[in-house]
Amino acid sequence: MASAASFDCERADLAPDEKMICDNRSLNDADVKMVTTFDILTTLVAMGNRDKLKEEQSAWLKKRQACSEDVACLQEAYAERMKKLDEAFNDITRPL
Repeated sequence: MASAASFDCERADLAPDEKMICDNRSLNDADVKMVTTFDILTTLVAMGNRDKLKEEQSAWLKKRQACSEDVACLQEAYAERMKKLDEAFNDITRPL
């Protein structure tokens, strides 16, 4: 079993959504991309926005967990989260 970026697939107490992500290559890849993007984004946004970003991530994780073992639901959850993270990245104020 491969390791996803945001959690350890070898853990004995994996939640149903985590188990499905570990067992499904495309979901695993989506997890790696999402958590990498999230980690980069948290270093780029202003301090005040980091808390907002982390709160949104926590809310999203609850939504992902609610998908349980539903692959289509999990795929949609990752697609929505990446859209939001991409929007947050595009909203960062950059120097001229």
